[in-house]
Formats: sequence, C-alpha cells, structure tokens
Amino acid sequence: MRKVLLVAASLLACVAISSAADARVVVRVSKSRQMMYVYVDGYLQHAWPVSTARGGYSTPSGVYSPTSFDRYHRSSKYHNSPMPHSIFFRGGYAIHGSYDVGHLGRPASHGCIRLDPSDAAELYDIVRSSGGTRIVVSR
Repeated sequence: MRKVLLVAASLLACVAISSAADARVVVRVSKSRQMMYVYVDGYLQHAWPVSTARGGYSTPSGVYSPTSFDRYHRSSKYHNSPMPHSIFFRGGYAIHGSYDVGHLGRPASHGCIRLDPSDAAELYDIVRSSGGTRIVVSR
C-alpha cells in the first residue's frame, strides 16, 4: 500500500511540475509570414501583422520568456525612438509598438518585433497579467 501511495504522489508531483512549466500565454511570431499569433490557455486570441528585421539586420529565432517590461521605453541605440509597451525577451530585443504602421506585415525593423501600438498595448497587458508566457520566434 505504501508503494502505491509513493507512486501516486510521484505522479502528482510530475503533473504539477509540467503544469507549472507550461505557459499560460504563448506568443508565436512567424518571420516568413510577418505575423504574430497570441494563444491564451491554448486558444488563439489574436493574429496581428508585425515587422521583424529588414535586410542587414536579424531577429533571433528561438523560444524565450520575457525578461523585462517597459511601458514607455525609448531606444538608446536608434535615435531615442519610441518603443511603447516593450516586452524584452533577449538582450536588447523586444516586442513593442511602432508608429510606422505602414510597414507592418513586412520586414522593416533593426531586429525587434514591431506591432501596431494598440496591439502592443493589449499584448503588454496580457503578458504582464499572465501566469507565464513563452515567446516562440520562428522562420
């Protein structure tokens, strides 16, 4: 009986650990489609056009977690450009709003992932309030 209880407890612990590791919010960015797909609890909630890196620059592919947030960030590297609702995920790379909305849907950035400012504000609020977020950037 004691073995059965130990096995049951071990299984429950594994389930708890895997549940905690699963992100409540998944942000998928397709560089080839120049689109972002936002899933909340496994359901697609938003599909938004983005701009990733233009020629001569790169947006890193991979799986990330947000590292920091800044509602009113300005670029220290690119002429103090506004980067509203920034979600940083790798060093200086961020998902953020851009007022250059005419280029959304095609490569235009220095490497960050640009969104319409209203979409960036909504994403910022979703990610900040989530129990966990995974950012997946793919080719």
